[in-house]
Amino acid sequence: MAEKVLIIGSGPAAHTAAIYTARAELSPLLFEGFMAGGVAAGGQLTTTTEVENFPGFPEGISGPDLCDRFRAQSQRFDVRIVTETVTKLDLSSRPFKYSTDEQEGEADTVILATGATAKRMDIPGAGDGPDGFWQRGVSACAVCDGALPMFRNQPLAVIGGGDSAMEEADFLTKFASKVYLLVRRDELRASKIMAQRAKDNPKIEFLYSTVCTAALGSDGLEKIRVKDLKTDKEREIDCLGLFFAIGHIPNTSFLDGQLDLDEQGYVLTKPGTTTTSVPGVFACGDVQDKKYRQAITAAGTGCMAAIDAEHFLASNP
Repeated sequence: MAEKVLIIGSGPAAHTAAIYTARAELSPLLFEGFMAGGVAAGGQLTTTTEVENFPGFPEGISGPDLCDRFRAQSQRFDVRIVTETVTKLDLSSRPFKYSTDEQEGEADTVILATGATAKRMDIPGAGDGPDGFWQRGVSACAVCDGALPMFRNQPLAVIGGGDSAMEEADFLTKFASKVYLLVRRDELRASKIMAQRAKDNPKIEFLYSTVCTAALGSDGLEKIRVKDLKTDKEREIDCLGLFFAIGHIPNTSFLDGQLDLDEQGYVLTKPGTTTTSVPGVFACGDVQDKKYRQAITAAGTGCMAAIDAEHFLASNP
């Protein structure tokens, strides 16, 4: 017998959809994945040390703890959670077919909440583990982490030359003493209006034709080594926060082109809804949102997807 609702994902969008569909007595089945996208269940939130902008936690909460609470709330409503990665979907007809390495089945509706993975650069000292400063000064989300006390009134750096880099650098100037913007090329990819806004900000210093070659420090990030690509000269800069702003990769490769995607691979949804190009398939969270990419907005679209799925099932039993 086909499941009424299949949810694929493990972050705020997935669990919000799960809670809403469970309370609507649709008995959702949620596949949270096993290291899907290279991160643990919970997605990008699991790589964030402190979350201070999710309502309801005035003292802040760690990303992993917040993810644990999402999961516990889903379990409270008897959501069936399976720690396996959905590797294949057949969306050619209803009920839709799905498979993991361990099982296969069918579902009348599918809610995609697989998120996106922030691109990280392989720079010495910027990785995970004891020799790296990931989440100890190195991050891929200025909006998520930039307001942390450790970064206030300190020199920070952003890597990137597009709109996201301009926006993140501008955001960081609210807290930093100075923001270095490291641009690999000798020009920006950003739109004129975003570039001009960054250039007009006196706290931002542009370093063109420059790359970061190492992240340095002891207990946390203290300096970065940068290289001028035109002269090959290297120097060290005091820097307590390094932020990658080089884009995200939406986790949609397993869809095999069965849904309409934009040029970057994000699932296209009908404006104001979570409806995709395939009736009965809905998308929420960062897999369809390349603008906001916040836990709270992901949760909001998870609610929308659940309600959209409920209405679809009522009209298409």
